[in-house]
Amino acid sequence: MSRLLIATNNKGKVLEIKDILADLGLTLLTPADLGLSLEVPEDGHTYAENAARKAAAFAAASGLPSLADDSGLEVDALDGRPGLHSNRFGPQPSTEAGRRRYLLEQLQGKPRPWTARFRATIAVALPGVEVRFASGECEGEIIPVERGTGGFGYDPLFLLPDLGKTMAELDAKDKNRLSHRARALQNAIPILKEILDD
Repeated sequence: MSRLLIATNNKGKVLEIKDILADLGLTLLTPADLGLSLEVPEDGHTYAENAARKAAAFAAASGLPSLADDSGLEVDALDGRPGLHSNRFGPQPSTEAGRRRYLLEQLQGKPRPWTARFRATIAVALPGVEVRFASGECEGEIIPVERGTGGFGYDPLFLLPDLGKTMAELDAKDKNRLSHRARALQNAIPILKEILDD
């Protein structure tokens, strides 16, 4: 069975990725499984650059095919912010709850709806081989009051208008079908099959 390293220490992302890729018949490993402790600077200018740096670094360190993602929330009323800086938005150091509060502070006084999208890029790397990419996005809007207890990050503020639910109110099955990361991972499956069948 082929082994694939999920190049993240974010437990929420690991659970989502494992669930979405469960049917591929892969052995999905985390850095903790391998005793790998690697901090890769996320200072690229695009999601693809950041994802590629993480995937390539973990592939080189482990000798295994590695999958990384970089994602962000882009709010139209904030000219696309926080975007690449979604995980470091506002005063630092910060928490997920602190970043959500800061986001709402920045939106005060701006007319609603606060249209937004989550965007994700997946990078798949093999040691010494060119990195391959897939991407996905999910359109929605930011609401002023948190709803739901699932998910992580900005999920409690991100409403899917067609469903009338926030990302944090979705069950895992629906989130792993509709989210930006889910769509990017679905688009990455042909790449994984091609690379791991070689």
